[in-house]
Amino acid sequence: MQQYFIDLEDKYGAHNYHPIPVVLSRGKGVHVWDVDGKPYFDFLSGYSAVNQGHCHPVIIEALIEQAQKLTLTSRAFYNDQLGEYEKYITQYFGYDKVLPMNTGVEAVETAIKLARRWGYMKKGISENKAKIIVCAHNFHGRTSTVISFSTDPSSYEKFGPYMPGFTVVPYNDLPALQKALEDPNVCGFLVEPIQGEAGVVVPDEGYLAQAKAYCAYANALFIADEIQTGLCRTGKLLACDHEQVRPDILILGKALSGGTMPVSAVLADDAVMLTIKPGEHGSTYGGNPLASHIAIASLKVLKDEDMARNAAKMGDLFRKMLVALDHPNIREIRGKGLLNAIEIEHPDKDAAWHFCMELMKNGLLAKPTHGDKIRFAPPLIITEAQIGESVDIIRKSLSVIS
Repeated sequence: MQQYFIDLEDKYGAHNYHPIPVVLSRGKGVHVWDVDGKPYFDFLSGYSAVNQGHCHPVIIEALIEQAQKLTLTSRAFYNDQLGEYEKYITQYFGYDKVLPMNTGVEAVETAIKLARRWGYMKKGISENKAKIIVCAHNFHGRTSTVISFSTDPSSYEKFGPYMPGFTVVPYNDLPALQKALEDPNVCGFLVEPIQGEAGVVVPDEGYLAQAKAYCAYANALFIADEIQTGLCRTGKLLACDHEQVRPDILILGKALSGGTMPVSAVLADDAVMLTIKPGEHGSTYGGNPLASHIAIASLKVLKDEDMARNAAKMGDLFRKMLVALDHPNIREIRGKGLLNAIEIEHPDKDAAWHFCMELMKNGLLAKPTHGDKIRFAPPLIITEAQIGESVDIIRKSLSVIS
């Protein structure tokens, strides 16, 4: 049964992904089931899009309710959902304005345009001279603009020519950032508070706060990509909250819809947001009534169920239990909240893949990134008992690389 669906994708779909060979047909809470009815712990959560758990009843109810009324008008007209959503999310995060989009990378592109426009209109940078500082090993998406400042060859190789206007500095390197900010044409610093795709790389404590201070001194915008790290994933509402940092531009996506549809958002205050006028940016589906209604429900669920607190508590427990395994092939365990990773040390370069295949066999789904790193990011509703079951599966599966 599973091979039938795998073969369909292989024949008719583009070969731009290399999935774990499991075909899923149902999800509920922290679990998913394959087409043969076998259950698994989902330890990827749609790259943190399913923070609230699969098919959360409150979010699904909101989806069904609005889908039966009105799904799309485009921004050519007003609708009765968008304004309510804009009020809710701006008050939720404490910003003047929101610009709603669909996918995460669209939100990143929006933030880049906002930063450049602010640089020209407010900072006085000469036309076409604006620069944005980014970090090595970043992952902000795969559009032609975003891959232009990627340092991963698999993202940018043979996709050029590339867009100029970006300066790459090492991640977690404050002197390098401070030096780059000396350029008067810099309008912003775009950063992931924790680098997810790079393998859950957590910067030194104080890095974000000092980076924000450097940006303020240089009159440059601090732009936080919280698409994967935000919405309670790291044990706070935003990963920046661990250092009391308020981004000048905040980028959100993924769990903003609880895993039901593409919803993203860019938040900023008026001084930044109102530099863009009617007709200068937009999206047919951005801010559609269905997305707006779902996003309110998704944000309410995070607070009503105190998911940040559970993520912090369960994340601490998970890392302690992984450390207690004391396995010789685990080089490093790192993370914050329920965004965690292990790094595998093994002479076989495919060891992490073999380990994930064994995890699948034993009832837990995860996937390697950059060869030897495996992210563990279950839905934030996971319980202490489920953490224990999951670590037992990890312990059992490690035998394949021992």
